[in-house]
This record gives sequence, C-alpha cells and structure tokens, in this order.
Amino acid sequence: MGPVQSARDHITGSIPAADRAAPGGRAGRPRSARIDTAVLDATFALLGEVGYVRLTLEEVARRAGTTKPAIYRRWPTRQRLVLAALARHLGEVNVPDTGCTMCDLGECLSLFLDAFRQMPPGVLGPLLAESAAEPELHAQFMTSLFDPPRAAVEQTLSRAVARGDLRADLDLALTVDMIASLVHYRVLFGHAPTDDAEIERAVETLLRGIATDYPSLLARSLAHPEHD
Repeated sequence: MGPVQSARDHITGSIPAADRAAPGGRAGRPRSARIDTAVLDATFALLGEVGYVRLTLEEVARRAGTTKPAIYRRWPTRQRLVLAALARHLGEVNVPDTGCTMCDLGECLSLFLDAFRQMPPGVLGPLLAESAAEPELHAQFMTSLFDPPRAAVEQTLSRAVARGDLRADLDLALTVDMIASLVHYRVLFGHAPTDDAEIERAVETLLRGIATDYPSLLARSLAHPEHD
C-alpha cells in the first residue's frame, strides 16, 4: 500500500460509517440523525461559551464526537452551521389568538423578544455582518431567524384588521417593520433592556395610531382574564 492510499484510508477511517459515501459516488447509508443533533447541540453550546467569533469547527467536531468532513457534508460553511443551530433552538413560533388585540399584540412582541433572548449574546451582530455581502446567505439568515416571529406579528395584525379593531387601510408590512424594529434595534445593539412594561408602552403607542377605536380596545384589554 502506497503512502497516498494509506493517508486516504486513515482519513476514511476517521469518518463515521454513516457519513461515508459508497464506492462509485453512490450514496451510502442514510445520514445519521444522531450526528446532526450532536453537531447542532455542540454548536449552540459553544456559541454560549466562546461566542461566534471564536467558534471553530474543530471544537464543534470534537465535542459532537464526529469529524470536520462530516460537518462540511451537512453544512458547507460555518455561517450555515450556526444558522441551523440557532434556527433549531428558536423552534416554532406559535401565534396567540385570544380575540383581544392588545393582548395578542403584546404577546407577539414578547414572543419576538423571547426568541432573541434565547440566542447567545454577541452572535447575531457578527453573523449578520458576514451574511450581508452574500445574498443567498443573507436570505437564509432572514428566513431562519427573523421571518418566523415577523410572520406571527403579521398574522395577529391581519386578524385584528378582520375583526375591525385596526384600520382597514393598514399597511401590514410597514406596521410589522415598525414593531420589529424595536426588537431588532435593542437585540443587535444591546444598548437598552426591553421589559414587559416597555412592551406594553410600545403596543399602546402603536395602537393609538392604527386602531379604529383605541379606548374600546383598551377597555377590552383591561377586562380580559389576563388582567385579573
């Protein structure tokens, strides 16, 4: 056996069997879900410990019990691996629907904030900066992290318009941006906290401008079981 073949055998031997390709370029056994989970868990844990800038695939592979080639077959870049880990942790955003516009909108804003509070500090800013120059990566960033909570807010607003609580001529996209901007600005720059009282003030300020009858919405909100 020559040195080149020996090196190839050594590399192949270090790759879990579930991740090896079959001879002739045919796919081997199905990709190991266990390795997927281990890599994503290790990535998220390391982001919390060392941050995004100091995250290395070598350490992710070591902690996950796999190899860098196995990671690259799943996620071709470090950025895409981190996006997958963050999106998995974010999970599904459930849209509140109590029939109380002020309550639902406040809950949506809380969901928005909670989603990003779960993210390790110092990750979103540099990840967004690296994604900005690559349209496909930037689109994945938005689809994975920002679109789910934005969609929840838009659905809540649409229901409120259908109930007649909000103006029929409401520009949904612009209103979602106005609501989301508070969260995005505070999360990305971290210059000020956003507590429940501030969420309530933000919802009140917004609704005074877009509600058909703000006093009525306020009265219904105060009468809602949440305030008992």
